[in-house]
Formats: sequence, structure tokens, C-alpha cells
Amino acid sequence: MYIVNSNDNQPKEMYLNRDAEQTLRQLSQWYPIVAVTGPRQSGKTTLVRHLMADKAYITLEELDQREFAGTDPRGFLSQYPDGAIFDEIHHVPTLLSYLQTMVDNDRRKGLFILTGSQQFGLRDHLAQTLAGRVGLLELLPLSLSELFRRNEPVTLAEQLWLGGYPRIRIEGIPPAIWLSDYINTYLERDVRRLLNVRNLGSFQRFLRMCAARTGQLLNLSALAADCGITHNTAKEWVSVLEASYIIYQLQPYHQNFGKRLVKTPKLYFLDTALAAWLVNVKSPEELALGNLRGPLFESLVVGEILKWRLNRRQNKDIYFWRDSNGYEIDLLVEEDGSLLAIECKAGQTVATDWFGGIEKFLDITGSDQAWLIYGGDQKQQRKRVSVIGWQGLAAAMDLPNGSPAGQAVGTGKM
Repeated sequence: MYIVNSNDNQPKEMYLNRDAEQTLRQLSQWYPIVAVTGPRQSGKTTLVRHLMADKAYITLEELDQREFAGTDPRGFLSQYPDGAIFDEIHHVPTLLSYLQTMVDNDRRKGLFILTGSQQFGLRDHLAQTLAGRVGLLELLPLSLSELFRRNEPVTLAEQLWLGGYPRIRIEGIPPAIWLSDYINTYLERDVRRLLNVRNLGSFQRFLRMCAARTGQLLNLSALAADCGITHNTAKEWVSVLEASYIIYQLQPYHQNFGKRLVKTPKLYFLDTALAAWLVNVKSPEELALGNLRGPLFESLVVGEILKWRLNRRQNKDIYFWRDSNGYEIDLLVEEDGSLLAIECKAGQTVATDWFGGIEKFLDITGSDQAWLIYGGDQKQQRKRVSVIGWQGLAAAMDLPNGSPAGQAVGTGKM
């Protein structure tokens, strides 16, 4: 069993190479400003300081720096003629206009690196003020491929319970302790800033109810009723959770293939450890035996594919498909007009009945290949379906043509 131990005296590697490093380097060669956004504690600051170690670093979390930048932006920027890293730029969005003028007069690339923990409003500020001058990178918590570089074997239940936040996986802080502090900080700092919530307890209950629904269709009316809030409030709160990179709404695929389609998005937590903690899972063993294992496994796969694409600055272009007869595909990845269908099964033994839905979808669409990601560790080829163990997902996505067998999936390259 993998045990988190923060009390040993062994030195820990505090930086883990990230898959987004090459993308960040490229963006800094193309644009005068690069903005890295993502959830709190996903490793944004560590990444940019590691790759841009020659640049001055300023965090706008510090009140004196924030006041200086807000009240005298020209004087503030004059200190950094050769550029800088400005952490948590969303605290002083007015600074962006002055950055625009500065980089327009200085043609150097990669001059300023910005980070922000919210896309709520920040993306609009960046797009409106720095259009054509800023390269955008979204950084989520650690991916499987990044974690595997540490050579610390874990079971599937342990992976779901530990998630991908660096403070848990690299620094060894026990999940229950760190996630409790994380949520309290999130509620006090982000939720109070973005919403006029008088009772944070109501929002926390809403957050826990969302965690219990990860991997399910998002029924706002039922969610609102269970939490004792209005439909419009639930809709607003979901938007804030998505803007904070806590959840992701997976949209249904738009093409109906002659069938009536479900049009409601599915809700996924972007970190399985956070979802498990919110529903009071106390150990990997409890998770392995509970009914949340399947939805969390599906959340893991969706999150991994999303991370893969974001780390490489590819369009998200991921969906699910469900028709009115109940046929469903957990995940569709669209690439150049072609589709890769992916099914997720948390079981460790491949079962024949897993293939009915995906074979039906392949018949409907005329596709000739799909993936089935499962909780075991064997790779198989079952007619048109490539069966991939969960630990093989990262390697499968990295192959040039997107197939674990080295064969084209339609043209479904990841």
C-alpha cells in the first residue's frame, strides 16, 4: 500500500518535470506575455519560476505589492524593464492595460509571465486588453504521466484517493489535512470574492453534493432542491466552481447520428482526491469497496485526457454521447473531424458485457476503432476495441497516431 508520510527525514524532490514545460517555452518564444491559469496549488508558480529562473518574481497576493501595482502601475512596471513573473495577476487586472503599452514599445518575446488562479473574469480581461499579445496555458494538477516519473507504485484506489495536487503527491502532506485547508482557503478567499454568499456553509454543502454527483448528468433543479437554493443560484455556483477549476462540465456531442440526444452536460471533478474527501472517504480501502469507485474512475480518465490536451495547448474538443434509448459513450475526442470513442470501466477483469454499448456506437457511426480504459493492467485488442489498463493511458495518448497498438483510430490522434 502507498502511504503518505510527511514525518520522515528523507529529502524529497520538490520539483517534478511537467508535461506543459515545452508548451510554456514555445509560447514565451511567440508572445511578449504568457499567462498561466489553473486551480490554486496546481503548480503554476513552481513551473514558471523553474523555467524562468532568471526573471524577477512578484506575487500580487502581498498587499503592499498589490497596492503599489494598483495605485502607481507605471512606477511599479518601471522596476522591471527586462520583464518579470507576476503571480496572481487577477488581483490587479488594471495592470494589464499598462502591460499592453509596455510590450508594444518593446518587441522582445517572453517578457512577462502572468499566473492566475481564476478564469472567472481574468480570461475576458486578457482577451480584451492583450489580444494578440498573450499566449494562454491552463495548468491542472499532476497527470498520470507526470506522477509515473516518480516511480512510486500505487493501486488504482490509492491513485483516486491521492489525486494529483503537488502538495499531497510531492511534499507528502496527508490528503485529509491538506484538502481540508484547501477548501477552507477556497471558500474564504475565492468564494467570498466572487459571490455574495452570506452563509459559506450552504456553499460547502453545495460543493459536497456536487462531489457526490461526479460523473453524472448535471440536473440543476434536483441539485438546487437538495441544497435548499434556487435554480439560478445553483447555476451561478456551478459557474464559479468551473471558473475555479474545481469541476468541469463535459458537453454532449452535437451530432445525433439519426438519434435523439441528451442535451444536458455531465459534471466531473477535476481532482479525484478532492471529490473523495468531500464525500468523506477516509482511505483507499474504503474507496475500493464503495460505490463511488466507478464515477471517480471515469472522472480520472476524463481529467487525464483534458490535462493531456491542455498541456499541449490543443483545443479541448471532448464530449460524451447519449441517446434517448440509453446508449452512451463516456468520452468522445474529436480531432480533425474524426472521433475517438472511449469507455471507462473501473473493474479489474475485462467482461464481455462491457463492449455492447461501444460496439453499438461504432456500428451507428461507421467507425472502426475505439478505446476501453479499465481498472486492470493488461492490454488487449478485442475486434475494434483496444483495451487499455489505467496505467497505460498516458503512454497510449503519447503515441503519434493515438492508438496503443500503433494503428489509426479513424484519424483520431490525441
